[in-house]
This record gives sequence, structure tokens and C-alpha cells, in this order.
Amino acid sequence: MIANEGLATVGIVYETVIGLEVHAQLLTASKMFCQCSTNYVNAPPNTHVCPVCLGMPGVLPVINQKAVEYTIMTALALNCSIPTSAKFDRKNYPYPDLMKGYQISQYDMPLGIGGWLTINVEGNEKRIGITRVHLEEDTAKLVHRLSPERIPYSLVDVNRSGVPLMEIVSDPDLRSPEEARQYLIKLRSILQYLGVSSGIMEEGSFRCDANISLRPQGSSEFWSKVEVKNMNSFRAVFRALTYEVERQEKAHREGERIVQETRGWVDEKGMTVSQRTKEYAHDYRYFPEPDLPPLTLSSAWVEEIKARLPELPDARCHRLISQYDLPLYDAALLTSSKAMADFFEACLMEKPQRAKVVSNWILGELSHLINVEGIEISQAPITPTHLVEMLDFIEEGTLNLTIAKEVLEEMFHTGKAAAQIIEERGLTQISDVQELEELVERILAAHSQAALDFKAGKNQAISFLIGRVMKETRGRANPTLVNRVLKEKLEKGV
Repeated sequence: MIANEGLATVGIVYETVIGLEVHAQLLTASKMFCQCSTNYVNAPPNTHVCPVCLGMPGVLPVINQKAVEYTIMTALALNCSIPTSAKFDRKNYPYPDLMKGYQISQYDMPLGIGGWLTINVEGNEKRIGITRVHLEEDTAKLVHRLSPERIPYSLVDVNRSGVPLMEIVSDPDLRSPEEARQYLIKLRSILQYLGVSSGIMEEGSFRCDANISLRPQGSSEFWSKVEVKNMNSFRAVFRALTYEVERQEKAHREGERIVQETRGWVDEKGMTVSQRTKEYAHDYRYFPEPDLPPLTLSSAWVEEIKARLPELPDARCHRLISQYDLPLYDAALLTSSKAMADFFEACLMEKPQRAKVVSNWILGELSHLINVEGIEISQAPITPTHLVEMLDFIEEGTLNLTIAKEVLEEMFHTGKAAAQIIEERGLTQISDVQELEELVERILAAHSQAALDFKAGKNQAISFLIGRVMKETRGRANPTLVNRVLKEKLEKGV
């Protein structure tokens, strides 16, 4: 116990200390130590298994070279040093989802050490240290059920067991739940740009455990930390850490000692609950994996991997600003997702001068639709070609902005092209002057008081009249022409 920890405190300002452990499943075709397929998400339980990932006696693991390569690639992208040697270790713990009774992981000789990434919170850039990047195997999955008699029981699905799992451990450099959220967004973006992980939290391919503690502002000592698990979205991470800050601060002020433990986030209740006492490293009884040889990482191989690194989020952000004259805000949001940045640039193949317009539609209406559905832009039925076609219709005057938003929404939900929707729903913008003049005359006749108000100097009356025209045409009238025709008619006294 740290001095003064557990004593009631009054008037002390606390600092939040957060470190994150991120587990990312790697996009390899086969598992970490056997030939079983990793494409298990929609497979029947226990169909992607073999004696190796079932943990049968006498079997021998074989290292997946692609998984090692992906881990080194990630470590390089995170500015880590790559040691010349690495090894695998046995991590022993008796959980029912661990088929062998131990996990093959890495302890004191990981594949990457001492890196960093930068995040931006409220306009301030901050560097977050990366302690290590190492490689291990995923566990099986427990499926919890209730019997007809309401007796709880669990089933084990071994399909996930042995899938390559990369762990990225940050330094305790994060000082708020928002910084933690921005770190995760940035890290996932880097993994997606590298193509090493899907980064989809909801599917479990990108998982996060958070270590959080408080200490007096200005102190360099670390007080007892709590590990928080079961967070399956960025929002859940933010809410869970916010709850823990409040819970721990209340405990410190009341003189309650914080116990080093693992707590689970219960999303529907908005709270963390105690699960078990937190293990220390010695509890796992690490020792070198006797069935796998140490790895020698030649500098030539590492340099060859480094040369294949793609353009990463920060570099792409700066390029979009320079190439398309985008504001930093737009470029940062677009490049936070590789799929979104790819979508954006695909829309500009023929008309790069449209950059700001395309950015507005992607970050505005399209992002809203994506967020409501809870999907990635790559999963949406709409394509860059669809959006470009719709923008063409706006430029040529076939669609106004109001109708275009309706068209975009239908494109998003159906996958239909803009031209098909316009034809099926008769949504072509009315730009015929004679047709609009006849319509305006009818509106003025029906709302003579508004015309009198306009003549009396009440300029807001014209907004009312424009609204009536747009309602009459179901938003199809060209608003610029409507405004011009109305003013002409009002000034002539018609």
C-alpha cells in the first residue's frame, strides 16, 4: 500500500492514470500454431478445430510466420524497436476457455518494445508511449445459457482458440477517459491501414482492457490500480473509465482503500462490478515454451517489412490537406478510418475540385446514416460511384439539396443508384420558370396577407411563402428560382 493511500482526503485534486492493453486478432488465413481456418465468425461451434487447438496431449505447435510478420509490421508502425531475438512463453492459468491449461504468449522477450503514437484531444497533440507489442494465441469462447429450470450453465466453442492475437500495451500515459478513447480510435486506424486486423470491437477482433488508478495531482507514485474488462465499444470504454474515476475518487475521499482487482463493465447498468482479485505476473508462472524455438529476427527481414509499410493515418491526413486543400478537421476525421479515406478519394478520381463538397457529404449525411446503423462505411450498400452520380445531379440542377438528402438515404438503405430512385419517385427538380411562376401566383393568391406583410417591410414573410412553395412541390422546386420569381411577383404587386 502506498503512503497516504486509504486515508480520508479532503481538498486533494486527483490525477487519473490509465494504461490500455489492446488485443487484436490478426487477419491470417490459419491459426497461430496449426492449420485450422481463422474464418470462424459465422461457422457452427467447434467446426474449425484440430488436436493442436483442442490442446490434445502430445501435439506440437508450429509458428505462423505471417502472424509474426504482422506483429513486427505493427510494432514498426508504432515506432517500436525490434529486438534481434524473441521467444514464446507459457502463461499458466486454469480458466475453462483455455484448452491446454496454459496460453502460449510472450513475456520478457516480445517482438516490439518502446514505441509511441500521437493522439489529438481538444486541439492538443500528445504522445502516448507503447510499452510492448507481443504475440500470443486467443482462447476459446464461453457461451452462457440458462436451462428450462433457470439453472445457469456454459458451453465452450473452440473455434476461436488458437487464432493469432496481438497484444499492444501502452505506458500509463493517458490522463482521461477521452484520451483513452482517442488512443483506441487512433490505434485501430493504424491496424486497419496496415491490413493486419479488422479492428471491429463488436465482433471481438479488437478488445481492450484498461488499467486505471488515481493519485494526487503532481505525484509520481502509482496508487493501486483496477483492471476493467468487458468493454465492447469505444463508447463503453469511455463510460466505464468515467465511472471508475468517480468511484475511485469517492473511495479515496472516504478513506476506503482501492483493492487491486479485475472489474467487469455492465453496460446496461452503467457500472463496473468486482470479478476477481487481479493477478500479478508471478501468478502466471511464466516459463519459456519448450515446444517452440526462440526467434532470430534478422535486420534484413525487418528492413524488408519496414519498406512495405503503407501510408499511415498521420501521413495521409497531411497529404489530403496539401493535395485537396481540406481543413485539418475534415482531413483528420476522414483519415481516422482507412475505409472512409479510401471512399473519399475514390469519389475524387475525375473531379478532385469537389473535395470539400464530397467531404461534407461523407462526414455529414453519410456518417449519420452509418452511425445510426452501427456499421462501417465499407459495409454500407452505397458506393463512391453512387455518391458521385448524385452529386452530378445536384450540379446540373436535377436535384436540390433537400431532395438529395432523401435520395442519399434511399441509396444507403437499398443500394439503388440515384438515377433509378429519381425516376421511380419522380424527384426531378422543378426549374421551369413558367411552371414556377404559375405556382407562385397561386400561392400569393392563397396567402395575400403574407404578400401585404412583405410590402410592409416584414422580410421574413418571403421565407413563409418560399416554404409554402416547397411544401406544394414536396421540396422539388429550385429554391433559387423560387426566391427570384417570388421577389419579382411581389415587387410587381401580383
